[in-house]
Amino acid sequence: MIRLRTNPLTESATLLRRVAVILGSLGLTAIYSLLVLGRAAVRRLDRNTVDAYTRGWSTTLLRMVRANLTVRGEVPDFGDGRRYIIVSTHASHYDIPITFVSMPGSIRMLAKKELFRIPLLGGAMKAAEFPSIDRHNRNRAVQDLARARAMMESGIVLWAAPEGTRSSDARLQPFKKGCFHLALDTEAVVVPMAIRGVHHVLQARSWKINLGQPVEVQVGKPIDTSGMTREQLPELMAQVRSQMEELLGDGEAR
Repeated sequence: MIRLRTNPLTESATLLRRVAVILGSLGLTAIYSLLVLGRAAVRRLDRNTVDAYTRGWSTTLLRMVRANLTVRGEVPDFGDGRRYIIVSTHASHYDIPITFVSMPGSIRMLAKKELFRIPLLGGAMKAAEFPSIDRHNRNRAVQDLARARAMMESGIVLWAAPEGTRSSDARLQPFKKGCFHLALDTEAVVVPMAIRGVHHVLQARSWKINLGQPVEVQVGKPIDTSGMTREQLPELMAQVRSQMEELLGDGEAR
């Protein structure tokens, strides 16, 4: 079990504190993006450096809101040579830094292509090996899948949110098929994960920030997709959803 030591005091952030957290988060993201782009420009950006940057960025963001983080469940050995995709619930912007802090190895988010259009951040994500799959363009999708598979074979662990967008009430939304197609195409091991309580830190489509909130990362049982066919896609999605509902508990799953 992993814990992030923070101040356990829970309180609603004042307007001034919320503004400070938002501006601080944006500034911090810009700084780390510039660090990535600067190192990439002089060819001194390697995977270990990116891992250190993502964890430094994530840890600082969580300390700004004094999140009280606990990780429960057995985390797989991501260095065993197999391909891995972490499939997670998504109820807050803080899901991303929480994943970077709580999971070992080289974690990269399977990102929406729209994120790559954001100044600084988009370029930094591309330089830091964050993949995106464009399934609206067949030729591009084939290239994206080949690149994602190569990244996973080289040791990168992908993080994906099958709900596609943040849940406003922390309940599981319908799943999109994209990351499950990727899992089958790459014969990856799918690791279901649920993040409990994160919507109390910052709820989707809200600027209300609560400080000192307890957040639990619940890691489920890995599902090996090697040997599974395309016809088993609904079965795979049902297995993952069942685990997520169990990990979330009745209150947040339904």
